[in-house]
Amino acid sequence: MKALLLGLALLVLSGCATEISVRRQPPGTPAADNAAAIKRAQAAGAEVAAATPPSAEVVLTPAEAPSMYTYDPWERVNRFTYRFNARFDEHVFLPAANGYRRVPGPIRAGVHNFFHNLGEVTSTANYALQWRLSGGARSLGRFVINSTLGIGGLFDVASRFKLSSEQTGFGATLSTWGLHPGPYLVLPLLGPSTLRDTLGLLGDYGIEYGVNVADLYRGYKTYGMGAVNAIDQRSLIDFRYYGSGSPFEYETIRFLYVHRDLIQDEALRARGRRKPQDPSAPAGK
Repeated sequence: MKALLLGLALLVLSGCATEISVRRQPPGTPAADNAAAIKRAQAAGAEVAAATPPSAEVVLTPAEAPSMYTYDPWERVNRFTYRFNARFDEHVFLPAANGYRRVPGPIRAGVHNFFHNLGEVTSTANYALQWRLSGGARSLGRFVINSTLGIGGLFDVASRFKLSSEQTGFGATLSTWGLHPGPYLVLPLLGPSTLRDTLGLLGDYGIEYGVNVADLYRGYKTYGMGAVNAIDQRSLIDFRYYGSGSPFEYETIRFLYVHRDLIQDEALRARGRRKPQDPSAPAGK
């Protein structure tokens, strides 16, 4: 009996085994497929690169590269003036500008527009000296419109007539006449400048004094107007002396200021023949 049961069990197991199929992995694996796809992509990229002509590399010549040296023969005096300006700004100028910022916005806007409108007179004269008559006509038109419709320049009405303000000065006039920026200067209270820009400030003041709009540039009221204008300008600037924490702040400001002048010179002379530059010469010299 036991033998019969054992035989039946073996017969059943052998029948079930015949129904089981063993699954085998196909010859192609995902890893192999990925490797093949990568090879095909690399081959296609190589074909595209071969068909595409090589782009010309941009090469910066020494004449086009800005000089890292700035012409500063009076550096000791300039650094002393820079430190003086920093103390004056911290204890006098900046507190006055911060107090001025508490004045209502419409009043500050009117004051700023008033002084900006007076600057159109200087711009008109300098545009004429630069023989840029279209710019001079625009500045003169702005002055007339803002002085009348703008109530003495308190409102910028000319901008609504699409007469944008692009003021210029005697420093730009000297640039168009071919004068280089010259040595770097730090002016007391006024800050960074160059010898040419300093002459430009004197020239602009001479124009203002000579024209003397509404007798504003005679007597003690000239000093009061200058102080208010300076405070208004300072309130619009977020610069703080030694605020960057860099030990090379003087060098950075000197570099940026002089190269800004050089860029503006290139723009003014773009209409004429470009003068060759000496790549070894300090900036501004």
